[in-house]
Amino acid sequence: MFDSKRPIIIATRGSALALAQANQIAAQCRAAFPRLRFELKIIKTTGDKLQKASLARTSDSLPKGLFTKELEVALLKGHADLAVHSLKDLPTDLPAGLKLAATPKRADVRDVLIYRDDAYFTNPDNHRGDEWTPGQGALRGLRPQATLADFRSGATIATSSTRRKAQLLAVRPDLNVVEIRGNVSTRLQKVADRAELDATVLALAGITRLNFTLTPDGNIQGDAVPDGLLATVLGLDVMLPCVGQAAIGIEIRSDDERIGKLCERLNHYNTFQCVTAERAFLHAMGGGCLSPVAAHAEVSGQQIRMRAVSYRDEQVKRGEAQRPLKEAVELGTELATALR
Repeated sequence: MFDSKRPIIIATRGSALALAQANQIAAQCRAAFPRLRFELKIIKTTGDKLQKASLARTSDSLPKGLFTKELEVALLKGHADLAVHSLKDLPTDLPAGLKLAATPKRADVRDVLIYRDDAYFTNPDNHRGDEWTPGQGALRGLRPQATLADFRSGATIATSSTRRKAQLLAVRPDLNVVEIRGNVSTRLQKVADRAELDATVLALAGITRLNFTLTPDGNIQGDAVPDGLLATVLGLDVMLPCVGQAAIGIEIRSDDERIGKLCERLNHYNTFQCVTAERAFLHAMGGGCLSPVAAHAEVSGQQIRMRAVSYRDEQVKRGEAQRPLKEAVELGTELATALR
């Protein structure tokens, strides 16, 4: 079925997180098919080029498939055999001739609140050294394991996600939520350096895939982590994830039976059913990855249970439903109908 002399090309974006995910998939491929060759093909997407564009805009002026379109073109033209995406970025309507073929086992879906450690920034001993820059003496933070309730009134939290913004303001309507761009390391550095920012919110899965570690006392450890930052994992009762969060999606040509068979070895069935339900919900809601909606499905025995929330049209609507494992699409559609 496979030509061992021709490498199988895996298309990916070039960001640190995208490469970490693509290398994870390549490692799984090599372990499952040791006689085959797998190579990464790095492709720059529209989203990578629009670094100054607002991701919080919900108008049609922001193109769909910001971080996926160019990878899909490579698939359709035969320049790649499979594309690896953060599934949350993959539109629910795929181009003709392409399909979502597999999702490996999902990581932790929760979000993380990142903020400065008050003890670190108020310690005079940390004000010395070449790395300390003017103005950092005015930086303040919070104690370890802080929650949203601990932030002062009017505190500024940075996020470009309409979903996160809506849920933050639902808990603390007095917060000031502003946009932020950049990769994970850039956002961490901005919180560490800028007094006008009190915190940001990131996906736990993205942090862990970049080999950052959250310690039990709330510290973030990793080579690219600025000193003096703390983290608190937000419970799902506070912050439901976006559709497909923490899942990696593998997209292929619909008629490529060869790569389809390969993807069967990479797929985690329960994860695939859960994200299918979530994506069906988003599709039925008529929104894309930038929509102010959230959903989380999980398997219990032979059932899928899903919770969802919508903040569209300045109305908060919540719902929960459960169906048999094989009725993932029906579950998502049912819940969307209830929340529209």
